[in-house]
Amino acid sequence: MMKERLSVHLWVALFLTVCGVALLFCGFWVKPAGEIHNSVLVAYGEISTFAGTAFGFNHYRKLSFKKGLDDIEKKLKEKEILKDE
Repeated sequence: MMKERLSVHLWVALFLTVCGVALLFCGFWVKPAGEIHNSVLVAYGEISTFAGTAFGFNHYRKLSFKKGLDDIEKKLKEKEILKDE
């Protein structure tokens, strides 16, 4: 269940980051024709990019923390085996 949740977070982070960057570039090319001003596209792009990086950082932090715990457990088990011998 946790892996599925992390996978969804990673995909959402990737999607938001890509959309945010695309909208940031679109903000430079869209003429203000009265429909959507380029500042709106740029602002939404910045927000999406920030949200994507926040999700991605959270995903990375959780994986790093879990890996660290696994390494500690492995070292403790190795010490117990050496101690028992």
